[in-house]
Amino acid sequence: MDTRRLLEILSVAERLKDTTRHCCTSQGRRESVAEHSWRAALMAYFLRDEFPEADMDRVIRMCLLHDMGEAFTGDVPTFEKSAADEQREARLLDQWVGSLPEEYAGELREMYAEMAALTTPEARIYKAIDSLEALIQHNESPLESWLPLEYDLQMTYADARMEFSPYMKALRQTVREDSIQKIENGKAE
Repeated sequence: MDTRRLLEILSVAERLKDTTRHCCTSQGRRESVAEHSWRAALMAYFLRDEFPEADMDRVIRMCLLHDMGEAFTGDVPTFEKSAADEQREARLLDQWVGSLPEEYAGELREMYAEMAALTTPEARIYKAIDSLEALIQHNESPLESWLPLEYDLQMTYADARMEFSPYMKALRQTVREDSIQKIENGKAE
């Protein structure tokens, strides 16, 4: 790949460092999309032994690239995202993918289609990790940064996405237990 083209691609990805998400870090700073994607990829790395049948390197790539569309649209929290928001993000992402060298464009089109269909083990693992990472981050963020609706979301969000795996169901339950403890500790303060 031409060196100038590589720098142009990386410049688009750099936008995700400044694209903040709804959630805060443990220190109360707004989390970036890049930070969320990085930790999701790290989770995939550490879950390799739980899914020996899956191509976890592919899952890691999905985690790293799943929110690239937000470089163009910003992050819209899942509980606020409309169909129009999703269509706009998909259209802008598709335009960007189409501008890439063909070998990468073809690979990414295939991967994004797989992620949207959620029919492969890798796509289901990626989507479960993506959801869990957000819940884990909320548990690590200050309770005063939570919106009222997030108290319920911490208990119910993404449960169906874990059904494919006993391990992911157990991990979801552990995250739920941490949420309950955080809420109880907040009431005691």
